[in-house]
Amino acid sequence: MRIAIDATYSVGAALSGVGVYSREILHGLAAAHPEIQWDYFYRSQRYWQATGRRRFLSDHWGNRSAQLFHGLNQRLPTRRFPKQIATFHDLFVLSGDYSTTEFRERFAAQARHAAQSSDLIVAVSAFTASQIEAHLNIPRERIRVIHHGVIPRSLPDLPRENMVLCVGVIQRRKNQAALVRAFRSMPPDWTLVLAGAATGYEAQATLDAIANSGCADRIRITGYLSNEELTGAYARARIFAFPSLDEGFGIPVIEAMAAGVPVITSNRSALPEVAGDAALLIDPDREDDIANALLRLAADAALRDRMAAAGRIHATGFTWANAVRHTWNTYRELAR
Repeated sequence: MRIAIDATYSVGAALSGVGVYSREILHGLAAAHPEIQWDYFYRSQRYWQATGRRRFLSDHWGNRSAQLFHGLNQRLPTRRFPKQIATFHDLFVLSGDYSTTEFRERFAAQARHAAQSSDLIVAVSAFTASQIEAHLNIPRERIRVIHHGVIPRSLPDLPRENMVLCVGVIQRRKNQAALVRAFRSMPPDWTLVLAGAATGYEAQATLDAIANSGCADRIRITGYLSNEELTGAYARARIFAFPSLDEGFGIPVIEAMAAGVPVITSNRSALPEVAGDAALLIDPDREDDIANALLRLAADAALRDRMAAAGRIHATGFTWANAVRHTWNTYRELAR
């Protein structure tokens, strides 16, 4: 059997969540099924960065001899393969005001085409599956929910610090501005670390919130962190806060739990599904709710210990091996 995959987003050093997903699925499938001929396709923006055997992915021309094609980022070529699967990570561009009008229109056209052209769709959460039904009019029986995994990290032996950590690109959807305003209520020996680049949509609102916070000297934006740097941040943090307004999954929540950091996250989108009972859930629109959760964890070491233990156990249910296995089963189902 011959299977083609859009490997575009697996290339590069500073991988996004979609990039991590692409890399883990590609490598996991190849290792588990060496009997398959895998064709790795790359779009123009990453083709020349790819190494090894590669194919150029064009919308309208090119080799279509593989029996099955998997688009890993809710996008499929115009000229189709015999059978097609698309993975959908989120639809926040359609459900909220979190991007420019131009980007929203382009994203919407690509998402609608991918949904209509897919024989089956992989959704990374039940929440994303519900959005696909609601916004793209796809029946639930064509959707398969396959959760992300978490990469095991070998944490350095570092002492925990009075640090609140938040991981993600600075942007309106991630809601770091509200977190900054809530952080003002924390004791003066605590710091807030925003681990991400200030390059997202309406990032300036967070920068303004820091400037007006009265505690800017205790708030730091790190820019993109390497895997080693991020591992060190997870090892040092005492609290992980992720008050996002809309997530299709939320990998940093599970990463923090696996690292033994008690988690505060939102009570909406996919985050309750991913966090389960192992996090403090807050209303991300209420800064007092975020502040109360921060203060509660800051003042109660026993609660932090209980939540850290619960988070470690909960995170063991999310593995890339499971994601690879369920993805392979989806291929088999479609092949039948």
